[in-house]
Amino acid sequence: MRKTFLFALMAMFAVSLQAQTIDISSAEEFSPYIFGHNLEHTRAAVNGGLSAQMLKNRKFAGKPSRSEGVAAHWFAIGEKVFFSLDDSRSYTRHTHMHNMHRWNERSMQVIQNIKGGNTAGLGQHELAVQRGKKYSLRTVTQVNVPMTLCVELTNRAGDKTYASHQLELSPTKDEWVINEFTLTPSANDSDATIRYTFTEQAMLAIGALSMMPSDNFHGMRCDVVANLKALGPKLLRWPGGNFAGEYRWKDGLLPVDERAPLGAATEIETQPYTDGFDYHEINTDDFIALCREVGAEPMLTINAAWSSPAECAEWVEYCNGDENSKYGKIRIERGFKEPFNVKFWSLGNEMGYFHMEGPKGADGYAKIARSHAEAMLKVCADLKLCSSGPYPNNEWAQKSAATLADIAPYVSLHYYSHGSRLFTTPEDIKKSYESMVAYLTRNVNRAKRMRESLDKTGKKMYISFDEWNQWYAWYRPSCVSEGIFTARMLHFFLTDSNALEMPIVCYFQPVGEGAIIVEPTTSHLSANGQMFAVMKEHQGGKLCKVSENEDYSTVATIKDGVLTITLINKEYEKSREFNFALEGKIRDAQLYYSDDVTPYSYFEKSKLKATSAKKQISTTLPPHSVALLRVELK
Repeated sequence: MRKTFLFALMAMFAVSLQAQTIDISSAEEFSPYIFGHNLEHTRAAVNGGLSAQMLKNRKFAGKPSRSEGVAAHWFAIGEKVFFSLDDSRSYTRHTHMHNMHRWNERSMQVIQNIKGGNTAGLGQHELAVQRGKKYSLRTVTQVNVPMTLCVELTNRAGDKTYASHQLELSPTKDEWVINEFTLTPSANDSDATIRYTFTEQAMLAIGALSMMPSDNFHGMRCDVVANLKALGPKLLRWPGGNFAGEYRWKDGLLPVDERAPLGAATEIETQPYTDGFDYHEINTDDFIALCREVGAEPMLTINAAWSSPAECAEWVEYCNGDENSKYGKIRIERGFKEPFNVKFWSLGNEMGYFHMEGPKGADGYAKIARSHAEAMLKVCADLKLCSSGPYPNNEWAQKSAATLADIAPYVSLHYYSHGSRLFTTPEDIKKSYESMVAYLTRNVNRAKRMRESLDKTGKKMYISFDEWNQWYAWYRPSCVSEGIFTARMLHFFLTDSNALEMPIVCYFQPVGEGAIIVEPTTSHLSANGQMFAVMKEHQGGKLCKVSENEDYSTVATIKDGVLTITLINKEYEKSREFNFALEGKIRDAQLYYSDDVTPYSYFEKSKLKATSAKKQISTTLPPHSVALLRVELK
């Protein structure tokens, strides 16, 4: 009742416009890749996001906690037990040591039960387990005498055991022993503890430990993968972002437990949730499997500063080569007979900015980018390469983008919107909402300046707007205010991407940092994610020109005689009437609305009242809402 009354009240103050027209005869195709996402390999997108791995610091990176000798996120079990981190014979490794091995990346956890007879071991809290669900575990160990290692899932206090397994370990000659088994808890516990214990007078060295749900998809959570698919991504850019400047692809050829943690080189922000280390849980093979599962085209970003042209060419060969090439053969031997056919490649990320390693000037970057590009194109001539830089920038457009246009016709643009975010008074809420929503204008102007800058060079180039979002959206809860901004941005990309010659657009970033909220055992779409799920309904259709659409409030696409229309009312307090000079049957009308626009808010989906009479379709949207109409044309 309250909502119905509210809608009626708002209608009294509605913004009313003359009938808009939708020109079906002008319908044109648009690039599917404007529905792209930037999937940063590290941060919350993988760790605590896509990755099904439940154990923190499972490869024992960093320094020991306090004076106990125990790796971060683990706790010691037992009295007068000697713990230490040892990097002299660690299990993890890098495939290339040049510029890669830094202190604290490669260690093993050593536990010495000096006296024997008492319980010694290692544990970790804060594991969310579910009753009856199977979990796959793995241990990589060495021992100096025969011993029994007991692995238990318990409550935090340790006085209730949910599941346990015993491993009989024997000494080997400096060889690591891998054991795999499953545990099925007898209870739900959002703060369970895993314990690895033994009682013998012995030394236990642990190279790596692993625990994840048995129903994972290539080491990724099935529920998160399903939510990513629900967004309708048509392109995924990986491994970065900034992390691309720290990544070495060949480490991914190692078994997942052997891949050494990688410490942040120049910017800790790329690994803020994992103590400055990435554990390389997902490699190229896994990423390609993810792309195929969700229906996205892969776009890989090379490490232009650290990787040589030859190494980047070998990555192309691994992805696209046949059995007659060295790395194509390696891919086939790893179980992937068909080439990955990766066509889109970024020549580094945000090159020229202070936070990325490599040349800072346009000339220097163009030189290094060309050397990498030429080597890559020798392997596969039909790659679609994208150059990087601080754009829009006329100097870089002339000295870098134009110089590289013959081999890299795509040019990267990144932009993040700022705005007020105060929510404690009605005045603050309104100001913050209007500030966020209005930031569309700056994104539009920035893309137009980029287009003008590239056009001045006289070379044919395309914009790859491959990072966009609200600034620092990855560090805070989302809300309907940001959802309306996201909807407006998607309307802008749909409406103007052809005119701006901007066929690639990537949101930063969907998993755990904007579009998909990931909890320990569940995940769901945020208000931003809800808008991607709505706007994906335009995919596969042809774009129609809409009159009186300067504020990007309306997008219409046609497919098989059905018109799909999305509407946005960006007003904070006023409802808005939409009228279309259109004859057709309304097959579906959905409204996405919320009374609340502050953090933690979501859109509520309901039926929208829309009428079709006298060759006109009409409806009214409440403030800060989005609608989806499907009209069968007569």
